[in-house]
Amino acid sequence: MSSAIQSGKLLWEIMRAWVLVGTLDILAAIIQTVVAGASIERLMRYIASGAFGEAAFTGGAWYAIVGLVFHYLIAFTWTVLFFVLYPKLRLTTSNRMVVGIGYGAVIWFVMNRIVLPLSNVPQRPFDLQRAIIAAFVLMVAIGIPLSFRAQKYFSGTSAGGENG
Repeated sequence: MSSAIQSGKLLWEIMRAWVLVGTLDILAAIIQTVVAGASIERLMRYIASGAFGEAAFTGGAWYAIVGLVFHYLIAFTWTVLFFVLYPKLRLTTSNRMVVGIGYGAVIWFVMNRIVLPLSNVPQRPFDLQRAIIAAFVLMVAIGIPLSFRAQKYFSGTSAGGENG
């Protein structure tokens, strides 16, 4: 199979995985937000506040849309990173669940201990229960689905067979 076709299939798989995990993650965040009695618009504005600070909460409604776009851009970044690392780390021989759980934990750590503290989002004190829930969501909504999608894709390409 030509490398152009292979690249196209990889890009298609990344896009499919990205939409899946981005949607699962934002749905989990929306459910948590609604259960907590907060508004979905405020959730999206919170995401946008990473770049815009307090203006995301006091400015126009477009900040909520920007927050949703940012969410999917972040999910895209994590998806691409996983698909780049997956074959290099030879994760194809590992347990998909363990790999997915591990990747979700890495996402939680990087986002919550590095990215968010460096961003403009309102800082909150550490809450162990919230951290456990957030890490679990990232493992289930992003890590595990990415692990299964990547394993399916790369096992199909390494054997020279079709995948989908």
